[in-house]
Amino acid sequence: MKIALVGYGVEGQASYRYFSRSPDNEIVIFDEFSKRPEGLPSTVLFVDDLDELRRHQFDMVVRSPQIAPGRLGAVDHVTSATNEFFAHCPAPIIGVTGTKGKGTIASLICAILQSAGKTSWLVGNIGIAALDVLPDIKPDDIVVYELSSFQLWDMERSPHIAVISVLEPEHLDVHSDIDDYYHAKSNIRRYQTIDDVCLYHPTNEISQQVADEGGPQDPSERDLWRSQASRYGIPDDGAVYVRDGEFYVRNQPICSVGLLQLVGEHNVENTCAAISAALEYTSDYEAIGKGLESFKGLPHRLESVRTVRGVEYYDDSFSSAPPSLKVAIASFSRPIVLIAGGKDRGLSFDDMARYVAGRDNIKSILLYGETKELLEHAMKKHGVEAIEVLADDLDAIVMRASQIATSGDVVLFSPGCASFDMFANFVERGEKFQMIVQGL
Repeated sequence: MKIALVGYGVEGQASYRYFSRSPDNEIVIFDEFSKRPEGLPSTVLFVDDLDELRRHQFDMVVRSPQIAPGRLGAVDHVTSATNEFFAHCPAPIIGVTGTKGKGTIASLICAILQSAGKTSWLVGNIGIAALDVLPDIKPDDIVVYELSSFQLWDMERSPHIAVISVLEPEHLDVHSDIDDYYHAKSNIRRYQTIDDVCLYHPTNEISQQVADEGGPQDPSERDLWRSQASRYGIPDDGAVYVRDGEFYVRNQPICSVGLLQLVGEHNVENTCAAISAALEYTSDYEAIGKGLESFKGLPHRLESVRTVRGVEYYDDSFSSAPPSLKVAIASFSRPIVLIAGGKDRGLSFDDMARYVAGRDNIKSILLYGETKELLEHAMKKHGVEAIEVLADDLDAIVMRASQIATSGDVVLFSPGCASFDMFANFVERGEKFQMIVQGL
């Protein structure tokens, strides 16, 4: 088979390892952003011009997530690593998507299942390329797949269990518009049958719309299909919710909320989603509690870095959009010294600024990056005054935060913007923040 791999990042490299297992496959790699990697066999053609793709015929063209389907125009036989995985995975798949929270939910599901003695695989946007582990997956295993909009863009199948967390505008610098973003997200539900399960956020309107996308055409079958979708976090639909400091399902207590190692009410909601999905495969409530207790959170997601002179420093570098910043602020009742700013992606800061104006625990806001003037304007428009606009020097910014904060305060590094104006990605940004805090 003649195969073109378009994009040679993490998933593109995994696709090469997967397809090159067969000596019958002839592979050509197209990547306009990379140079030919060292160690790639000389027999593999590496092309840095996507236009060349249109001048050849391939039996399969495998799109990497960062390559929009529209970029490939009239190219035939386009698919993705995600489609390949779904087509050949022998085990049931729990798919998790959303604007934020999907990584935490997916990780919690996996932690619970492993605690219950299940062999589970955490793959996808979380950083583990699914095709790398596909040959090792057995029918009795369970796959937990974190799905980004880029992976869902051209999906042809939906997972057995779909979990949809809060959906907000995101990635508008890549998607053609907000409808394109939401349409991609909807593929997690679109192809589910009446034998599948959907769990969605109880109050987020877009999450509910996505949960109603697709399904059978026959009205009677569609009603049954709809009945397989449940809101998590409330008692009404039979999914997991919280009562009196306990996680419950159908009036049965599962375990204490106090076992959860994550801060923020949003993480309590995330946990309701995770337990609801895990209950499809285990009824061991003790194991569920142990799973929650074992999961300490993902790096750079409201991660406690260090306490210095009574001030706790939190790294929330994963926060790359205004809704994430709102969620981070809502996680604390203590006084907050906030550090925010970054790459301008054309998102509105008005709603977030209005929310900040209504909080009485924001002690000071330190702004930096491309968006600092935009953020300042939005904040002042809504009456927020405790603002300092600083030079783009994270060392100096953290030092200034340490001068303002007093014992009992939180220094919250939650940029609410992308990292690309100053850093390669949110990981590099978060690691830089943590290094500075460790040196205080």
